[in-house]
Amino acid sequence: MTKTTAPKKKAAPKKKAKALPEDLEINRRREWRFDFPLETLIEGNLADGLKFKEQTSLENISSGGAYFTLDSGVVVGSKLNLYIELPEKLADGKRLRLRVGGITVRLEKPDKRTKRQGVAVRFSDDMFKVVPVRKEPKKK
Repeated sequence: MTKTTAPKKKAAPKKKAKALPEDLEINRRREWRFDFPLETLIEGNLADGLKFKEQTSLENISSGGAYFTLDSGVVVGSKLNLYIELPEKLADGKRLRLRVGGITVRLEKPDKRTKRQGVAVRFSDDMFKVVPVRKEPKKK
């Protein structure tokens, strides 16, 4: 007795992936990012243990993190506090800051011309607090 096998089915031709327009960017992030500049004071410690404060502007922010540039030279894993100026419209005309703590998770290469480095921070869940803006002492 001879066994017979069913004829093999031909594989369906593979469909070519549709080309995406060049200007279409795929976003794989979990949270919405808002691209608007907010004045921000960054505080933290450098790798050598020295404390620093630097004024900058956020490039984008989400519920999970933020991206900005610094001159300070932080390293991945640095703990930072961000003091984000809230627009007075959102704070009933008061000058308030949102203090958010986070960890540096990514660094970009420093810009050759300005030496500023792109910094990505992931926020800590328990580090959100609204604080009043402290008045700066007048310089003599």
